[in-house]
Amino acid sequence: MRIKTVFLLIFLVVLNGCTSSELEFSSGEIKSLSDFDGQWLLINYWAVWCKPCIKEIPELNLLNQKPEVSVIGYDFDDSQGDVLLNQVRKMGIQFPVVTQNPADIFQQATPSALPATMLINPQGDLVTWLYGPQTQESINNIISEVE
Repeated sequence: MRIKTVFLLIFLVVLNGCTSSELEFSSGEIKSLSDFDGQWLLINYWAVWCKPCIKEIPELNLLNQKPEVSVIGYDFDDSQGDVLLNQVRKMGIQFPVVTQNPADIFQQATPSALPATMLINPQGDLVTWLYGPQTQESINNIISEVE
């Protein structure tokens, strides 16, 4: 019985580690998902070779300036270090970029089409995936519909 209890505790510790809600950014900063409570959170998947991604970046930059919205990006190709920073600069991305796949936090599969954006409500729940280039207007409309 004691061995079963030990294995159960180890399993729970490992499981808890797999569902961490911490985000590591290209700046080295680490934030918890709860740091965004009270805001709409957009987690955008992009790639330098994705023309629709390039098209939507200026709209996402503007959305990120709104106090009720935070935008986070993730390079679909999982670039790291200087390569990632150069791509962020090349794309004109002005919002923070994470270095690990954020879909894991929500137990979601990585999207198979780009651009893709997760919409997270102010309580930290995944509302929906948005596919294709987004605009301020399209995001505002979706937020209005689900509020």
